[in-house]
Amino acid sequence: MRGVTDSTTAPLKVLVYSDDVNTRQQVILALGRRPHPDLPEVEYIEVATEPVVIANMDAGHVDLVILDGEAVPAGGMGIAKQLKDEIYLCPPVVVLTGRPQDAWLATWSRAEAAVPHPIDPIQLAETVVGLLRSRVPATSTATS
Repeated sequence: MRGVTDSTTAPLKVLVYSDDVNTRQQVILALGRRPHPDLPEVEYIEVATEPVVIANMDAGHVDLVILDGEAVPAGGMGIAKQLKDEIYLCPPVVVLTGRPQDAWLATWSRAEAAVPHPIDPIQLAETVVGLLRSRVPATSTATS
């Protein structure tokens, strides 16, 4: 987990889970290497199975998690709930829902945000940037 002593230039690590490689690529392309100029670069950890999600989360080096709620056999909402229940100071979670009306399920899963399929790059970027800002220590912008 990112602490206050970490360099603000250290890349942010974003785990992207989906059993569909196309969904993972859509997320990564939508966000790019630097979703906002005020944030450090982003490194992506692409994951296709639940056990690998859990292993990466147990390692504790992830700043944000994006989970596909439509993934099979393990859906992102169930994984989100498990992460929030089992990991102390779990990083923020975004769930990709099948449709906007499924946002209430993301609330049940304790995810911080939900973005519906098809992925809107602007909505996803705004959501992710808002959550990543909480993971980066504030810097002084005093002028002389």
